[in-house]
Amino acid sequence: MKISVVVPVHNETDNVELLIEEIHRALGDGETYEMIFVDDGSTDDTGLKLQGAMQQYPTLRVLTHQRSCGQSRAVHTGVSAARYPWIATLDGDGQNDPADIPHLVAAWREQNDSQLWMLAGFRHKRNDTGWRKFSSKFANAVRQSILHDATPDTGCGLKLFLRDKFLALPYFDHIHRFLPALIRMAGGHVISVKVNHRPRNFGTSKYGTLDRALVGIVDLLGVVWLKKRHSLPIVSEIQRG
Repeated sequence: MKISVVVPVHNETDNVELLIEEIHRALGDGETYEMIFVDDGSTDDTGLKLQGAMQQYPTLRVLTHQRSCGQSRAVHTGVSAARYPWIATLDGDGQNDPADIPHLVAAWREQNDSQLWMLAGFRHKRNDTGWRKFSSKFANAVRQSILHDATPDTGCGLKLFLRDKFLALPYFDHIHRFLPALIRMAGGHVISVKVNHRPRNFGTSKYGTLDRALVGIVDLLGVVWLKKRHSLPIVSEIQRG
């Protein structure tokens, strides 16, 4: 499998070098891969750290936004620039474990399903505050009850999916939280795979739970609107007699 690992980062100067090394260790002796770090308008030394790392890691590519455009846009920028058909995404804070990427690849191979377009990480043991765990569990329950996406943890940044299927989806900010529902809507299959979740060692979260809840309500209504107006025809071609 050829994989482009896309990592959106914003003011993660203390995390990027270690994360690059971990991705290299996880994939360097196995799959054909590239790393694409998208610097989403960082105001610290994140950009300088990434430029320095490029001298050591030839598989590393760095894209920059002049101003912060948000996580979904940074992911979209990275996926659009990717060279390989499969995309693995990771959060830039180091809480996702790159060692889980090969586990997702192995799970895909075990399924032997040509319609399996996405494998979503499931953080079954969260290393977060009690409030963040509660808010995430509540949001996942609400989303599942409305969208029926059969995915217990859409907020996990660790995912493996097909590049062309992602780029064919209608883009909107915060799309990354609704990818399983949208992939299923487009006719693909999605499975969840248990993955590791680590404590944040450096920096602070860039997104508050209240902010996410407010935009999540609006986005959820938008996805419901898309589903109601989406049809998936069964197409057959008449053969010449």
